[in-house]
Amino acid sequence: MNITINEELRAFIDPLTAIEQAALERSLLAEGCRDALVLWGETLIDGHNRYELCQRHNIPFRTVQNSSFSSLDDVMLWMIDNHLARRSVSDFQRGVLALRKKEIVTARSAQRADAANQTDKTSKTDKAAEPAAEEAKAVDAGPPWNTREDVAKAARVSSNTISQIERIQKAAAPQLVEAVRAGTISINAAANVASLPAEEQIAAVAGGKKQLQEAARQVREQKAASRPPKEEPPGEVTALRAQVAALREKIDALTAENAELRAQLG
Repeated sequence: MNITINEELRAFIDPLTAIEQAALERSLLAEGCRDALVLWGETLIDGHNRYELCQRHNIPFRTVQNSSFSSLDDVMLWMIDNHLARRSVSDFQRGVLALRKKEIVTARSAQRADAANQTDKTSKTDKAAEPAAEEAKAVDAGPPWNTREDVAKAARVSSNTISQIERIQKAAAPQLVEAVRAGTISINAAANVASLPAEEQIAAVAGGKKQLQEAARQVREQKAASRPPKEEPPGEVTALRAQVAALREKIDALTAENAELRAQLG
């Protein structure tokens, strides 16, 4: 059986972490390769990690064909939708995949618009081309995925999270991106750290989780200090806020006292 690895497709989906790779390897050794690898002709489009491990350990596997694609873009869109449907994919990975889908869909929409314009030019001298021009316009009417909300909905995250992921993609050092993928730092914190110079980002990653959190905190404080001061609320609002703060302090004190009594009884 000839199986071809397309490096662009293999790199299209984020690689497994070391922990995920080890878990998959244990599963394959214990249970075999239960899910079939998916091929487009001879090109592997789903199951790259399983294929590599099966080859390494001589584990038998099955393949199935998906011949419904007409281009590499079709394959990529299928791969994205396939991974977006998986529960094991992190919010960051889903956001990145959804943004990649937007890039592909936007590019295809632009190509269709160009084709429609060319057909329009031809139709001025060839009336027989008018139906084709109208069809091209209809296909491109209202291009999908043209808002951040569209991307966020597909990724099952908020539009604010998508905005933060875009910031990370544009400004984050590779080391910081890897830290987000590994779950060492949250998307929100990483978006703040990404505003620092690259060398400071790298130093924060090298310092570990606490150093990353401290860097994110400092950026947040700097942003807060640079904002214009808010207008003072009316006196009644200020008084109510003071009452709420006092009640919270009382609740905290009672909670601590309750915990101390429970410890004594235990």
